Amino acid sequence: MPALRVVITMAVCVMAASPLLACAPLTPTEKAMSLTRQRREAEALALLKKDLAEHPDDLDARRLLIRLLAFTGDLPGARSEVAALASRLGPADPSPWIELGHALELSHKFEEAIAAYDTAAETAPTSPEGPREGGIRAARWGEWDEARSRLETAIARGARDEETFHTMGVVKLNLHDVAGARAAYEQGTRADPKAVDCWVGLATVALVAKDWEGALRAYDGVLARRTGFGDAELGRAWALARLGRVAEARRALDHAEELGASPSALAKQRSLLGRPAPPPSPPASVTPPQPTSPDAAPLTPPDMPTG
Repeated sequence: MPALRVVITMAVCVMAASPLLACAPLTPTEKAMSLTRQRREAEALALLKKDLAEHPDDLDARRLLIRLLAFTGDLPGARSEVAALASRLGPADPSPWIELGHALELSHKFEEAIAAYDTAAETAPTSPEGPREGGIRAARWGEWDEARSRLETAIARGARDEETFHTMGVVKLNLHDVAGARAAYEQGTRADPKAVDCWVGLATVALVAKDWEGALRAYDGVLARRTGFGDAELGRAWALARLGRVAEARRALDHAEELGASPSALAKQRSLLGRPAPPPSPPASVTPPQPTSPDAAPLTPPDMPTG
């Protein structure tokens, strides 16, 4: 499991007419995040507990305390804080159970975590939050059937975000439902027209289906949103080659090289096109960004070596 992720939100100093103005003080939650980043968890815990003793309705502090207690191995303490959070939010709010699920994951209790997400779904029977969280987490663990049923429930309850549709696409593809995966990814592209992950998914679906025109459209969609993505240009070159558009494929490979695509993948695709690779150039100083999706779908075809 990934380590506890914390993000420090720093106050921005805006200097006005008086030079005596200073930065706004950090909240206890922000201070605790900073301490955690410095691996000073004991101090962070003490700070949060002190803050909650004085301000018991500080919900952000209580949520962070739940995760930090679980991260440090105090699961009974985390459960106690979940109960305190639930008492303040009311019986129909699913978020305390979702927080408990996160805490259980940090303690590597995955079956109990999914049960907590299911309880969140039952607590708020019209909210997509519980089944969405359970479905996304189950997908990350590779539990495809478990993920599908929960994501279907979340979508039926109104989940319309790109991550939900992308994860459903991943799940459907792993369950060999190519048409269902394509439909989910297409919904994801409409949910967030600027996001790239569902276009990566559509490229993967097209490659599996040997739909080279569809693959080309999908790689064009990726590059329209991430113009410097060399691996997407590699995938585009592969689709062009399979369509018999060899001259365009070669130009795409040249462009992929300019964008810093993998030299070994470039050489292999050029070899298949009957063109020797040029002398090696210095490695790109910046690694092309990679998708952050659960499937981490490759942008080069699965039947092409990537080195």
